[in-house]
Formats: sequence, C-alpha cells, structure tokens
Amino acid sequence: MNLARTLHYAAERTPDAEAVVDGETRIVYSVLRERAARLAGGLAALGVQPGDPVATVLKNRHENVELFWACQYLGAQFVPLSWRNPPSAVEYCVEDAGANVVVFEPASEQHAAAVEGSGRNLVAAAGSSSDCTFDGLLKSEPIEGAFDLADTATSIMLYTSGTTGRPKGVPRSHRAERTAAMSQALQHGYVPWERTLGTMPLFHTMGDHSMIAMSLLAGCYVCQPDWGAAMGLDQVEQERITSLYLAPTLFHDLVKDPGVGDCDLSSVRALGYAGAAMTGALAERCTAAFQPEVFVNHYGSTEIYTFTIGRRQVDKPGNAGRASVNALIRLVTVESGAGPDDLVGAGEDGQIICHMSSPEAFTGYWQRPDADAKAIRDGWYYTGDVGVIDEDGDMWIVGRADDMINSGGENIHPLEVEEVLARAPGVIEAAVYGVADERLGQRVVASVVAQPDATAETLDQYCLASPNLARYKRPREYRIVEALPKSASGKVLRRVLREGDKT
Repeated sequence: MNLARTLHYAAERTPDAEAVVDGETRIVYSVLRERAARLAGGLAALGVQPGDPVATVLKNRHENVELFWACQYLGAQFVPLSWRNPPSAVEYCVEDAGANVVVFEPASEQHAAAVEGSGRNLVAAAGSSSDCTFDGLLKSEPIEGAFDLADTATSIMLYTSGTTGRPKGVPRSHRAERTAAMSQALQHGYVPWERTLGTMPLFHTMGDHSMIAMSLLAGCYVCQPDWGAAMGLDQVEQERITSLYLAPTLFHDLVKDPGVGDCDLSSVRALGYAGAAMTGALAERCTAAFQPEVFVNHYGSTEIYTFTIGRRQVDKPGNAGRASVNALIRLVTVESGAGPDDLVGAGEDGQIICHMSSPEAFTGYWQRPDADAKAIRDGWYYTGDVGVIDEDGDMWIVGRADDMINSGGENIHPLEVEEVLARAPGVIEAAVYGVADERLGQRVVASVVAQPDATAETLDQYCLASPNLARYKRPREYRIVEALPKSASGKVLRRVLREGDKT
C-alpha cells in the first residue's frame, strides 16, 4: 500500500472534501489528485524517473504539498530542504541526495543560485522566475499513478538538522511513512474531517506526517507558510482548526500572545507536541487556553517516528507515557558501548532505545555507515535521550545524554532546572546548559528571556526557595537574553549556547 494509492483512494472516497488550504487557494481531493498527476508528468518530462530524488526548498505552501504528492504519484523521492538553512547547507544536501530537480521560491533564490549548474533543472514557484515553473509543470499531461510500486521503496528523504555535524539523510519508505501517519491519527485521537494547522515545516517529520495523516481521514491541511502566533490564532478561528501538533516553543508563543483570550478556540479538540520536552508549566497553560479533549506528548524521531505517547498531559503534564503501538522500548545504562541487555533498574536514569522492527522505522542513514554504526546496534536504535520510568510505568524524558551537566561530581539534567525556572515570575523562556569551570568541572548556566522585573538576583532567590530543586543544581550564573537560538523546528539549541560561551 504505497502513497500513490493513498492519494488515489482518498480522491475516490471523498472527492469533494477540502484537502489543502493556503490563503485563497482551496484544493479538494479530486483536484489534488489531478494536479499531482500533472505535476508528476511534468517532472517525468524533466527526466525524473521512479526512484529519483526531487528537492524542494519551499515554505509550507500548497505548491510544496502538491509536489510531495506528485513525487508519490511518480514513484520519485521527495527531498524537502530548509529555506532557513544557509545556501551552503542546501547545496550539500542536494549534492548528497543526487537531486537533479530543485524547486525554489522567493525565500530560497540564493539557495537556487548555489545549486545551479551541473545540468540541474531549477523550477520556480510562488512568483519566482525561471525557464521552468511550477505552473508550467501543471500544464503537462497527467500520468498514471505508480500504484504497483513496492511499499519498501523510498518515499521521502528527510535531513536531520546537523546539530552534531553535517546533515544526515534519513530515507523513509512508503510503508514507514503511511504507518507513521496512521499511528499519529490513532494515538492523537484524530477523527474524520480533521483540520490541522500546517505550521511545522514539511522538511520536518512532524509536518510531513501531519499532512499524510489528513489524507487518511478526509482531513484538511491548512498551510501557514510563515509563523506568527497572532496569525496562527487567527487561522485556528477562521479555518475552524480541530487539531494542533506543534513544537513546545510554538505552543508557548500561542498561549503567551496577548490576543489568545479574545480568539474563539472552541474548534480545537486535540493537542499534540513533539520535538522537545514541554515543561509542566507550559502544559498547564495549554490546557487552560484550549481545554482539549485529547492532549498528547508524541515522543519520537526522524528515524523512528514514534517511540512513546504520553496521553496524560492534563494530570501528568510533561510525561512521555508508554511505548507506541508500533514500538518496543528499553532503558539501558548511559555509559558508552552499553548493549540492549544492560538495563537500568526501576526509577534509574537510562538511555532510551527502540527496536528497529517498528514499521515506522528507517533502515539506515543515506550513505553514512559511520552514523549507522553509532546509532544502530544489535537491532536497536539508540536515541541519545535519557529517561526514567515512574511508579505508574510512565516514562519521563530527563534530557539528552550529551546535555548532561556534571558539576562537582553530580549529574544535573537541564530539563529539571528549566522546569523550575519556567514557573519563576517574569520568566518567558529559559535554557540551561553547562560551561567549563576550573573548580566544578562544569557550572550550571541559565540563559533566560524575561520581563524587565526579573533579574539574576530574583531568579536565584526563586531557585533557592524552590522545594523541587536541590541547592547544588541551581544555576550559578543567569544570563538575561532577548531570544534563545532555535532550530527551524523550534527546538532550543543548547549546543549554540555552549559554543557561544567559548568565543
């Protein structure tokens, strides 16, 4: 059951249901199928064959959605890349994937210039100019869908953010993509005719699977090319959005927006977050603002889409819950070289690993045996995350193994300090990390976005008075900053903060 059939079946089942909304553009499923077939014909005329990669450097606009489905219809690989990355990073990914067709827009014209040449076809979309255009491809003769394509064929190549080195290609099969979308629909409590806000980038696993999930439910993917909390709240109200699946930082923006109390948010019944841990304080604010029927923490990765689902965000905010319907999870010792049988005891911190038998799993990185050797051992995927199981059997994410702070011989996880700071008066956002210290080895530092009345002194007093934070774990230094560095998916980049400390 490949994704060409998925679109075909959706168009047969609910031809007149809205599939994509992007401003004034509204596309129903029967039209989406026709446009995908024509775009696929246009790509084929450019020399793209089944199995070939097609790169896009586009925002979350209808052209990007249509090109995804066109690639599935042709049996080509969809390679979405971030327009927020520097042109050199996009050039590397295009070369690495071997893409000879690159689709760009005004926001990515510099990226297109970086990859021009070597016989590549540059396709202009959304008002950009080139000899070949998106609208020109749409004039092509439609092709028959690749309905007989094996579901083990690669559907999409997502590139990791490259926070620990150059980006890694993660090829994902039709089977893995479709199963992951079904897993999301089931475990996020989606229902037929769902309407979701397309805010998470389509070059990110959350955005990708949100879009596919809609096709299984006669649902609608409402594009939001540029993020803004006020604009997002307006979309929720005007488009009657029923589900929000966002990174915690975007939820933070929504609930902190001055206009949140004036918007009609009653259509939203399902909340989900992923990409980073959410503090309990933020989860409580989301519950108060949206009053959701379903509120889940979706813990997973680009490599294996779902590890665990935490369904109890209302009464246990921040917990990662239990293994997904498709996952087998273990916690093993954090030490380097730990095997899958080196289990930790109840209540002990351990690295989270997931068995590669999950139908949502990739089979290995693209041309990176070094990365495979590090991440995959004895049939298990090593996440690099540290967790602990509580007395109820629910898992909590403690942090990244690489983010662990060792101060004076004591291990300190940034998230437990951030959880306290998030509740401090005047604090908007906080990120905690360790920097080199001659006496302690590492000292705990907090970079804080705060209102003017919050100072290093008031924050330290708050941490000292907190019953939930041991005295030795409190930050030894507070840095008031205007903003925290974040990835394109909204994840706070502690690495950038640590490296900035060295300069």
